[in-house]
Amino acid sequence: MTVSTTDPLTLSSFDGLLDDEERMLRDAVTDFAHSELAPHVQSWFDAGTLPAKELGPKFGELGALGMHLEGYGCPGASAVSYGLACMEIEAVDSGLRSFVSVQGSLAMFAIHHWGSEEQKEKYLPGMAAGTTLGCFGLTEPDAGSDPASMKTRATREGDEWILNGTKMWITNSPVADVAVVWARTEDGYAGFIVEKGTPGFSAPEIHKKLSLRASITGEIVLDNCRVPDSQRLPKVSSLRGPLTCLNEARYGIIWGALGAARDCITTALEYTNTRQVFGKSLSSFQLSQAKLADMSVELNKGVLLALQLGRLKDQHKLEPHQVSVGKLNSTRTAIAIARECRTLLGASGITLEYSPLRHANNLESVLTYEGTAEMHQLIIGKALTGEEAFR
Repeated sequence: MTVSTTDPLTLSSFDGLLDDEERMLRDAVTDFAHSELAPHVQSWFDAGTLPAKELGPKFGELGALGMHLEGYGCPGASAVSYGLACMEIEAVDSGLRSFVSVQGSLAMFAIHHWGSEEQKEKYLPGMAAGTTLGCFGLTEPDAGSDPASMKTRATREGDEWILNGTKMWITNSPVADVAVVWARTEDGYAGFIVEKGTPGFSAPEIHKKLSLRASITGEIVLDNCRVPDSQRLPKVSSLRGPLTCLNEARYGIIWGALGAARDCITTALEYTNTRQVFGKSLSSFQLSQAKLADMSVELNKGVLLALQLGRLKDQHKLEPHQVSVGKLNSTRTAIAIARECRTLLGASGITLEYSPLRHANNLESVLTYEGTAEMHQLIIGKALTGEEAFR
């Protein structure tokens, strides 16, 4: 007798590819997600907000902030373990994984990788604990996929820098205690750690979003904002700085988007097993099973790719174009699965009681941020052909 399961990853026996430590960490994050996040996510999404200040210390105690970084209060977990954590958190909601990614893979990573020892000691312990929240200011109203065209300027004046410009679509900026802001200088580009309350710095919130509603999004406005040179990240003066950080965040998305997809399939399996149509369960119809089979095969392929990329990252062999392969595949796969699962739920699928349409709305943003699908296609195309087709 065949025993049914609502875990689509059993098709590839995925758990058998993980070691005991990876499974233990994954299970701890799963328990946290089920107890602390899942019961509230519908109301957060409905209200268009997130209790970031309250969640920060909880994520910090879990060890999820800067999980893959070493020292300064960071856990120093493996890339695979971090990926598994992202998958479990985004299985609840993409906005929650974005909160963790922006804190750890963007703001903290920038300081950890490009900052001075003094900056690391000053900021990273509090950020790892979640008592200090960070954001990452790169995207501008007219500079998304082309960060080289940023208009934000930093002008040196003695031992200070004067920052002017506007950043847009910045996760956590309205609640952040520190912002890592990137600006053009006379000599190239530079990153600055700007603390909340610095004169000339403001972070108005963006409202009326249709995606990532369980997330706080804002701008960063710099109006003759003066910061001392000691707040400049000293180890980089080119776009390599922010682009390296973006690759870290993209890696988390590879796993996270698949967590959203897995939750959609699980929800669809549970619903179709109980929904009665023409005298039998919806899951017993051939068309339903074809959809569920196709989606689960794509999910398993994506997770196996994510694991391979994670193993490469742990071996320090992961190339930027390989991150693009994973990000492009995971986001396209996940949004297609979310949309298809919604069809299996019928009218019930448009309510917040069920997750697929909420995930689909979120994945519209995940498909675009940290590099649009089109940009990743061109990065992969360059790796294959040796020709750059960005312009």
